[in-house]
Amino acid sequence: MILDVAANEERLKRVHPGFGPALEYLRRTNLGQLPAGRQEIDGSRLYAMVIRAEGKGQNAAKLEAHRRYIDIQYSITAADVIGWKPLATCREPEQAFDEKSDGQLFRDAPDSWVTVPPGSFAIFFPEDAHAPAAASGPIDKIVVKVAVDWA
Repeated sequence: MILDVAANEERLKRVHPGFGPALEYLRRTNLGQLPAGRQEIDGSRLYAMVIRAEGKGQNAAKLEAHRRYIDIQYSITAADVIGWKPLATCREPEQAFDEKSDGQLFRDAPDSWVTVPPGSFAIFFPEDAHAPAAASGPIDKIVVKVAVDWA
């Protein structure tokens, strides 16, 4: 997991080849004007989901994990709170991994919580189980999905 700001784009580009285009999209797009829902960026290897909703709170947020995508969860105007736990230590799956949705939910509790302030983002890799939308208030965020296999 990485918590950072877009100003560190150059350093993050070295972590994964899709991070450069993803962070450029966040920097150049008027995110406040985007409608909720899926936004196409670069086919199946890079797209975004705009979320404008009420947070679930820490007690209701569930850990999830993905295999094919890395999440860049960027807070636009309201902070989000996201739980984190290493996937390798998750012991209570709520369901089997769903290939179609690229997701699996867990009943485990997060080991820690991170607040993602407006203008910041958290990056979750496939080895990071994460419980997004755990803020207790409005959430205004965009989740950029970056394919693990970028080629």
